[in-house]
Amino acid sequence: MDKHLFNLKFAAKDLERNAKKSEKSEKEEKVKLKKAIQKGNMEGAKIHAENSIRQKNQALNYRRMSARIDAVAARVQTALTMKQVTGSMAGVVKSMESAMKSMNLEKVSVLMDRFEQQFENLDVQSQVMENTMCNTSTLTTPQGQVDSLMQEVADEAGLELNMDLPQAQGSAVGASASTQASQEQDELTKRLANLRQM
Repeated sequence: MDKHLFNLKFAAKDLERNAKKSEKSEKEEKVKLKKAIQKGNMEGAKIHAENSIRQKNQALNYRRMSARIDAVAARVQTALTMKQVTGSMAGVVKSMESAMKSMNLEKVSVLMDRFEQQFENLDVQSQVMENTMCNTSTLTTPQGQVDSLMQEVADEAGLELNMDLPQAQGSAVGASASTQASQEQDELTKRLANLRQM
């Protein structure tokens, strides 16, 4: 079981590395997009915008999968811990039975302290797992559009974008996307608060 836990953690780190590579590629594509817009190459700009968005989505997918694997690893870790705690409790119960037979109250008291300590350890580990699960449920997935990305890069560079789309439409798409992302974030914040209260 320990070997599987190691493999899960390794896979999660590998996915995180891939997410960083995709983010790097996304930035490189944005630079190429800016250069294409400066040269007036709209067809090339569109290709670079599509590549940039694809790399961004790929990074999000890698991160999402990494978080899911982390959650599984946390569950496996909890299972291993539970197994250890259960074994410890069995030993304590056995010792308690023999202590009760001899009615050595001092020994019973010491064993009860150990028993309670095991439960405290279990509570701490359960809390860590809950926090891990809460963190994995707070992922957001922003949606990008090729035209709005091209407009954004052009605006940042102070360039005029010669596309068939009217200016207002590009900004409306960006505004609705940011409103939607804000609503999704609010919803996730409420869900996280509810999970923490449970």
